[in-house]
Amino acid sequence: MSNGKDPNAAENSSEMTLKESLDECMEALDLFLNNHFSESLERLRPRVDESMYHALIYATMLEMQAMMTFQHDDISNAGHTMKSAQEVCQRFRRKSPGLAHKSVGESLSEVQLHAEVCYAECQLQRAALTFLQDESMVSFIKGGIKVRNSYLIYKDLHNFIKSHNFIKGQSHNHLEGGISFGAGAFNLTLSLFPPRILKMLEFAGFSGDKEYGLSLLCDGATGMNLRSMLCVLLLLCYHTFLTFILGTGEGEVAEAERLLKPFRLRYPRGAIFLFFAGRTEEIKGNIDEAVTLFEDGCKAQQTWKQFHHMCYWELMWCFTFKRAWKMAYFYADLLSQESRWSKAMYVYMKAAYLSMLPKDEARPFGEDEVELFRQVPSLKQKIAGKSPPTEKFAIRKARRYKAPHPVRLPAPVLEMMYMWNGFSMISKQPELTEGMMQTLVEAERTLLESPENEYVTDDRCLIHMLKGLCFKNQGILQAAEECFNKVCSSEKKIKFDHYLVPNSLVELSLLYIDQGRRDEAIKILRKAKHKYKDYSMESRTQFRVHAALAKLKADPGEDETHQ
Repeated sequence: MSNGKDPNAAENSSEMTLKESLDECMEALDLFLNNHFSESLERLRPRVDESMYHALIYATMLEMQAMMTFQHDDISNAGHTMKSAQEVCQRFRRKSPGLAHKSVGESLSEVQLHAEVCYAECQLQRAALTFLQDESMVSFIKGGIKVRNSYLIYKDLHNFIKSHNFIKGQSHNHLEGGISFGAGAFNLTLSLFPPRILKMLEFAGFSGDKEYGLSLLCDGATGMNLRSMLCVLLLLCYHTFLTFILGTGEGEVAEAERLLKPFRLRYPRGAIFLFFAGRTEEIKGNIDEAVTLFEDGCKAQQTWKQFHHMCYWELMWCFTFKRAWKMAYFYADLLSQESRWSKAMYVYMKAAYLSMLPKDEARPFGEDEVELFRQVPSLKQKIAGKSPPTEKFAIRKARRYKAPHPVRLPAPVLEMMYMWNGFSMISKQPELTEGMMQTLVEAERTLLESPENEYVTDDRCLIHMLKGLCFKNQGILQAAEECFNKVCSSEKKIKFDHYLVPNSLVELSLLYIDQGRRDEAIKILRKAKHKYKDYSMESRTQFRVHAALAKLKADPGEDETHQ
């Protein structure tokens, strides 16, 4: 982009201002973390067209907002802003082709080195937005090609700053933080993906090294630099969410708390940190403490309503774990009115909570679960032409209520809780598992007393699988194993919920892993991976299979030959 400016002029003025812009961006971040979101953006806005760091951080904040709202306008706005930021960075990059030559690093000025990192970061974040809009493979591949380019920049830069002839500039800590963030984010994220998906992303032969990624992010998180907060947020997301949703469900609570501590001291009312502190208490099974922190997170600021929605979602689950169905319903109701992430999902959850109440108990607001279940399919939304997998799942389950005399779902709340890996969340507190077991025993009794119908095998298998999870939490492993095996042996009779078999296999394998039965675990994980296709929430199950195999250090390469 010429912009009619002399490129050397940009270079000269920026030599002086690199440090100034970094200082200014640090101040803006500080405001952001203290819940002064609008002021923070105001502080950055005047210089977004001239300073690569102002442009990048401004776009990053908009992207964080888009990640919370999931609203199409926010996502595309963040995408455009990130694209403009990338163009600003491009102006400061060296004009010759990339860093491909080994010696090229030596001739780059400090500003040009920073421009490389910022450029790669814009590309990385644009790819993340592509995934946000659409979980389909096409967008993964589009995003993947963009991502590959930025991965190579990070890799070259990382090697260059570690080489003996590299001379540190005055803003080196920010440069190093940027490289740690990028290289760490890549290694960690790629390590979560099953090899099959990496191949499709044209990342054939790439596989992230999880431990190395975590260590780079930890280095980045402890330094005082512009990226340390991004490193911390990514690590917190990983330890408190990703390991549960895409992994085998053992978050590193101690590590999350260690990372949070300095930020909690520095930003005691920082909504973002209150939220993660709540999430760590939730994982420990300290539900009441978690509830207090999420409520504080809502009180701490009123500017970003979307942020309240993240807290409401967690509060809904906290009350679910306590079996306080009406309180959980109240948060699902708030979400269905205020959040645009997935109306179908929220209304499904409202109906699910009402269906857990005794028949004769009055319903809040006079609502009726059958009516609510019937609304679910009409609320389907398309994010870039796709509806999210969890929404598809809710719509499929709600279909049962279309009939004039519907067959009730036996334990819809507990089934959805499984989808978000809630049973490993309550494993630390025996009385929570005890409560869930009581609910399942009652549901089983109701099933046995009900007349035969076409759903009966599926419903019984669901209850077996969920009881298996409770037995596992209680350490009654023999009974847990029997439950999972019952599901697998009913495979031929299951009519609708085909996801139950591969998921029961995954649960069985995790049980074997705990007992040190490695070979048996690998065998059934491979079966889960290769034998089942096109069931609900399949990609989530595939991520969990990959995580379990990685945990066993089973060579994923061997799997590919069976495909």
